[in-house]
Amino acid sequence: MAGPAVAQSVVYRCPGPPVLYTDALSAKEAADKGCRSIEGTPITVFSPIKPKNAPAAAPTSNASGTQGELRVDPKDQKVRDNERRRVLEQELREAEERLTKLQQEYNNGQPERRGDERNYQKYLDRTAELKASVARQDSDIQAIKRELAKLPP
Repeated sequence: MAGPAVAQSVVYRCPGPPVLYTDALSAKEAADKGCRSIEGTPITVFSPIKPKNAPAAAPTSNASGTQGELRVDPKDQKVRDNERRRVLEQELREAEERLTKLQQEYNNGQPERRGDERNYQKYLDRTAELKASVARQDSDIQAIKRELAKLPP
């Protein structure tokens, strides 16, 4: 199918990104653009080849009945929703416990100094980390609550 093709006119190779091969230029235009003749050089033209195992286009109509195959049985869906709710509620309880511990340690911005914090900057760094941890834990709790609100009652 794809093989060498012999051009009837002069083919020019023009520089620059992208390199252009054309036979649509006159000799003067080619010289102005800095194109060179590639006379005597064989030119091979390849036609695009489709992959053998290319996926077929998805059908757009529901006439094939695939929509029914994708549906989940309502009983199975309810079981899944209940399990998801149970897991999210467990995560919420754990996150709230972590937040309580962090808030106690943070002590409204005045955590107790440790023995290894003789340098005041270390104390300030730990305080800033605790504040960030409290904020992050609070946002995690809010996200879990939003996920729970999305579940059907």
